[in-house]
This record gives sequence, structure tokens and C-alpha cells, in this order.
Amino acid sequence: MEYIIGAQQFIDSIIAYPLLIILVGAGLFLTFRLGFIQFRQFGHGIKVATGKYDDPDDAGDVTHFQALTTALSATVGIGNIAGVALAIHWGGPGAIFWMWITALLGMCTKYTEVTLAQRYRVVDQDGSRLIGTVSGGPMYYIEQGLGKAFKPLAMFVAAALILSSFMSGNAIQANTVSDLMNAEFLIPTWLTGGLTSAVVALVILGGISRIGRVTGILAPVMGLLYVLGGVVILAINYNGVFPALASIFTEAFNPTAGVAGTGIGILLQTILWGVRRGLFSNEAGQGSAPIAHSAAKTQEPVSEGAVALLEPFIDTIVICTITALVVLTTGVWKSPVETQLLMGEGDMSYVAEIDGRYQTAAPEAIPDEIIIDQGIPATDENNGVLYAWHEVPVAQFFIDSDQSQPFTGIINTEMGIAIASVDKVEYTELYGPAVENGAPMTALAFEQGLGDIGKYLVILCVFLFAISTAISWSYYGDRCSMYLFGKSSILPFKIIFVVMHFIGAVTSLNTIWGIGDTAIALLTIPNVVALVLLSGIAKKLTDDYFNAFKPGMTRDEYLSVARTRSESHKSGSEI
Repeated sequence: MEYIIGAQQFIDSIIAYPLLIILVGAGLFLTFRLGFIQFRQFGHGIKVATGKYDDPDDAGDVTHFQALTTALSATVGIGNIAGVALAIHWGGPGAIFWMWITALLGMCTKYTEVTLAQRYRVVDQDGSRLIGTVSGGPMYYIEQGLGKAFKPLAMFVAAALILSSFMSGNAIQANTVSDLMNAEFLIPTWLTGGLTSAVVALVILGGISRIGRVTGILAPVMGLLYVLGGVVILAINYNGVFPALASIFTEAFNPTAGVAGTGIGILLQTILWGVRRGLFSNEAGQGSAPIAHSAAKTQEPVSEGAVALLEPFIDTIVICTITALVVLTTGVWKSPVETQLLMGEGDMSYVAEIDGRYQTAAPEAIPDEIIIDQGIPATDENNGVLYAWHEVPVAQFFIDSDQSQPFTGIINTEMGIAIASVDKVEYTELYGPAVENGAPMTALAFEQGLGDIGKYLVILCVFLFAISTAISWSYYGDRCSMYLFGKSSILPFKIIFVVMHFIGAVTSLNTIWGIGDTAIALLTIPNVVALVLLSGIAKKLTDDYFNAFKPGMTRDEYLSVARTRSESHKSGSEI
């Protein structure tokens, strides 16, 4: 695992900032080329998504609404709960502003990739229940839209999507659930992982039709529950809402207050965490959601693109903002709480102050023993290296959960245990004040706002979000597996997917999120470049569609034009 982490960190150091530049740059380019389509046709997307123009005779496996909810089940999830907390923890309040920018540009990016995915999807009328009848996604529009010479790139994107389905769409979901259940109830991570793995297996072995039915119920219910709880908390803490919004704007360009990783003037760090968590949350540019939208029953690629542009708005502008405001108004992002500190595992690390901010200490700089005197770390004697929880130094250590008996002794960094000076008792865990991160931070914010009801609401939503996201991503991965290895690979892929779900549940938070971020970057960069190269086709499809379908059309008028156009396309006159 150490070698895997090292390789991930090396790759990440190379591609982190190119990802930022390419993603934002492509979003701006597509927004201007398509005439700000995400704002002009927002209302049309709502009409199509709600089924106003549905035709049950169209090719496909699911309705527009089911395609939207399947994609939303993958996007509205852990990124909204844990991802927002991570962004604030590392990038400060200003990171939320950059999440918003990513979402507004991402609306156009997602419109483009879904429109192209519909245009180049492959329909197999003899598809089985397990396999489905439609396959689509970035690998298809890269190969068919850019030409056979680009098939190696299409295969790379498909492989990266499989990796991302295992990690960001699956293992991270399991990790967040197990982390929260362990933090709140001390339930072993392996037990939670086993339970969620069984639930995921039960659903995904039923194929896309079952996935569509399940997510069509889960996504709206869990989204409404979470939003309602957040709005109630903000109403209770209404005096803090405007100051919280102000901090988001002021610290977007002059970050000063991140508790981990951000110091005065570290602007790029704040932007990077905002963009990364925005990308993880709404998935615009990843090429994942187009796979779900390719299965929608429609003959018009642009109609499904219009549905898809709603996703980043719902996901990031609405739900992530509510999470951010709840976290900021309750102040939990920078307030230490009583925490059980595991000595050699969990969310612990060793940090040192570098350039005015704490950073992960180099392995060779970590001493064999960290001295603790009456609960206080002896900084000078430890070469400036401190025990940290969520990358923030712990100020005091106690041997009891009531934090009344200070610990005196050493933390053996090699053995991962604490040894008392007087009686030589060994401790695998101590207690002390530490800041939370990820889903436990959001749960703490909801608990402060609504009491135990708020905490249990977040726990329920984390469970449902994680399950629905993993279910949707299993479909994304099996489409890529079929593209690379054929239909016979789908069942083995699903078995490996379930195994990876369990592995994710028992792996440390930072490791699994780090590998997931790298997988997303490897996927997003080539996909976004392909979208720019294919933007001319997306524009032609857009202009053709909105010239044919005028505002205010009735359902019958719309379907009549759609059927006429479908016959014309079959005769060979399509774009």
C-alpha cells in the first residue's frame, strides 16, 4: 500500500494544476461556443426531465427522469456531505466559491458530453435484462466522433472510468459510511462494509432496469430529506447566514482561515480544493453521467443534454451550498471536539510547521518517539513533529474519554502505540480535542443545529447516498468493461466491484480519497480535451434541435416533429 500511495502522490503532483486549468478553460470555451446554453435552455431541461415530451416507443432502457435520477444518484451523494466538508477543511470557506464556478461552467460541460454520448450511443435491441439495450459514453464519442485513430484514447478513458468506478464511485462511498458509523457508534469498519457490499450486490446484479427503478425512488427522497434538514438549520441560525456567505466571497481570493493546508495567500490551494471537490460532487467533465443518460428513451441527443445540465445546478449550487452554510454557520469546521484518537491507524498523521502552516511530515523527519508531558506535546524535543488528527495537530492527550486524566509518556510512531512513563501501560487509543472532517464534520454540524435528529438524518442520508452512488457507478463501469472486453466481462466486473466496495470500507480516509482524486483526474483531462475537439458537432446538433423545436410547443406538436426528424435521420440525412 505504501508504494501505491507514493505513486498516487507523484502522479497527483504532476496533474493537479493542469486539471484545474483544462477543466475551467474548457468550461469557459464551451459556454461561449454554445451561447451560454446552461442559462438559455434551463427551463427546457426541466420540461424534458419531468416527462412532458416522453415517447415510450423511443429506443432506450429508462425514461428521461430515470436517467436523470440515476445520474443524480451518482452525483448527489458523498460529495455533497463529505466533499464539502473536505473542501472547507483544506481550502477554507473560499473553496466553496470555486465549487460554484466549477458547477456553473460544468452545466455546459455536462450538456456537451451528454449530447455527444446520445449522438454516438450504440443500441442493441436484443440486449438482456442484465446487460440492457444501450451503451454509450466518452469511449464511444471519442472513437466514433474523432475517428478510429483515437481508439487508443477511447480505450484509455474507458479503463480510467473503470478505475474511477472502483474508487471514487464505490470505495470512497463505502469508506465514508464506515468512517461515519465508526465515529458515531464505534461499529467496526469491516461490519459496515460487509452490510453495504451485500446491499449493492443485491441491486446491481439486477441490471440497469432495476437500477433505474431503485434510484428513481432513492434520489428524490434522500435529496429532499437532506435539503429540508439543512434549510431548517439555516432558518434557526439565520443571523449567521450572511456572514457565512460573506466569508465565502472574501476568502475566495484572499484565503486566510483553512484549518489544514491553507495559510495566508495560498490562493491556488483554495482554488484547487474548490475545483476538485466541485468536480467530484457534480462529475461534469468526467464522462461518467453520459453513460447513464445514453440509456434514456429518446431520439434527440440535445433533449437529453438539456436534462443533464440540471445536474450540476441541483447538486452543487443547491445541495452543496446548503451543506457549506450549515457547516460554516455552526462553526464546526474549526472547533475541536472530544475525539477518540487511534495511535497507529484511522485519520491520524504526523505534521510539522513549514512556511507558516502545518504539512505532512516527511517520513525521515518523524522521530521514533513523540514525548507527551501532562497531556501536552513537547514540541522542541520532538523535532517540531506533532501527532495530528485530520492533518491538524492535537493540543492535549488524555487516557479517559471524559478527558480528565492527562497522559504522560511517549507515542511510539513505529509501533503505533502510546506508552505511559510511570507504569508502562500501553494504549492503542487516547482521547483529546480534535477537529472533524468529511461526513463526521457535517453530521456534527447537523447535530448542533437539530440535536440528535440532525445527526441521524445525516447518517441516514450518507447511507442512502453512498448506496445509490455505488449502484449508479457500477453501471458506468460495466459499460466500460463491455466496451473493452465484451459482454462476458460484465458479471466478473460486478463481482470485483462488490469486493472493492468492501476494501474501500476498511481503508483509511485520506488514502482512498487521494487515489480516487487521481483516478478522476486521469479520466477528466482526456475527456475534456475530446469535448473541445468535438464542440463543433455539439453546436450543430444544438442549433438544429432548437431551430426545429420552438418554445411553447405542446406535447403532441413536439412528438410529431420528433418522429418526422427520426424518419429523416434513418434515411441518412442526420447531422
